[in-house]
Amino acid sequence: MGAVLSVNVGDLRPMLAATGHSGIDKRPVTGPVAVSAPEAGASGLAGDKISDGTVHGGPDRAVYAYAREDLDDWQKDLGTTLPSGGFGENLTTIGVDVNGAEIGERWRVGHEVVLEVSAPRTPCRTFAAWLERGDWIRTFIDRGVPGAYLRVIRPGAIRAGDAVEVLTRPGHGVTVDLVFQAITRRPDLLTRLTGAEALAEDILAKVLRRTRVR
Repeated sequence: MGAVLSVNVGDLRPMLAATGHSGIDKRPVTGPVAVSAPEAGASGLAGDKISDGTVHGGPDRAVYAYAREDLDDWQKDLGTTLPSGGFGENLTTIGVDVNGAEIGERWRVGHEVVLEVSAPRTPCRTFAAWLERGDWIRTFIDRGVPGAYLRVIRPGAIRAGDAVEVLTRPGHGVTVDLVFQAITRRPDLLTRLTGAEALAEDILAKVLRRTRVR
């Protein structure tokens, strides 16, 4: 069983982004944080701000989780310190197979909250600007450890140290990693995604259009 190493939220700060600011600079907080299903364009964590609600937040991307183990690997390659929250993640996990999680897999976090895996994170120009790397989008895609977006099934409070328990796993084999590969560099894998009904609505719609499935 894994755990939440830190819970991270961000305020809007000036950033080289389309809106001129971003909430990607997320920092660990102490104490419990309320988690609930948000409206479109909003975060699922209380106190967490999102600048561009057209591509971030909302019910299908309420919470973003990234593994501390993957951050540590990135630190070695990038030659820089990556604090928890450094990739803009809300939950920095330890001992959780985030990228191997299946779409629709449900996690209980702490005693109350239940989250459902919905999509991988895809890199954007704001992410690249935040890390000050012009090659970041390609670098991130090539590595293939995107972290997972989750929707909120049961609200409640979470805090650093909470256990992360996999409650259910669909068994269809469509993992976060597989979806990421299919939508970034392996279009031949797209047909494998159509059975993952819990996939974020916008991604599933694109997949169905591209594979001509009705």
